[in-house]
Amino acid sequence: MAVDQLTQILKTSSGDDTLASAELLPLVYDELRNVARRLMSQKALQGTLQPTALVHEAWLKLSHQDEKLWCDRSQFLGTAAKAMRHILVDRARAKLSLKRGSEFEVVPIQSNSLEIAGTSPDERVLMVDELLDRLEIEDPSSARIIQLKFFGGLTNQEVAAMDGVTERTIERQWAFAKARLFRMIRQETGAP
Repeated sequence: MAVDQLTQILKTSSGDDTLASAELLPLVYDELRNVARRLMSQKALQGTLQPTALVHEAWLKLSHQDEKLWCDRSQFLGTAAKAMRHILVDRARAKLSLKRGSEFEVVPIQSNSLEIAGTSPDERVLMVDELLDRLEIEDPSSARIIQLKFFGGLTNQEVAAMDGVTERTIERQWAFAKARLFRMIRQETGAP
């Protein structure tokens, strides 16, 4: 895909031109599908949604936005990552709300120790989303890296190219952001 061609179409699709949006989909579809495939292969998200379905839902969300302010590839991918995040969070909330109350676990009263079951993929998505909202206030840079990598499925190389920095810089930022997120998860769950 020619980056210049993509940038030109992104700029023209910023208006209300549906033709430009129709030209954009074939240019970004494979890239979005690869991003979704990598994203959905993460252990925390497996079984949540198929990559193709995620791309289609994200495209619908992107193409029906009132304001399409995409000046370049990096802005578009950032917006796509945010759309994928919202889709996964909405789906996780819906699944958990259906699950509540419908399946009770019988625990014998004689049981001296209750094992805390591991969290489901949906619960992990919701926890990361909630903590990411808090992190956006405290450290927007770390929140952005987590969103692009966790919800956007982008590689360090892709994020580095978007930001115009070295891959090593993104690796350091990702390590710092992950450490902050894990610290927040430990505080949230009371884990040591």
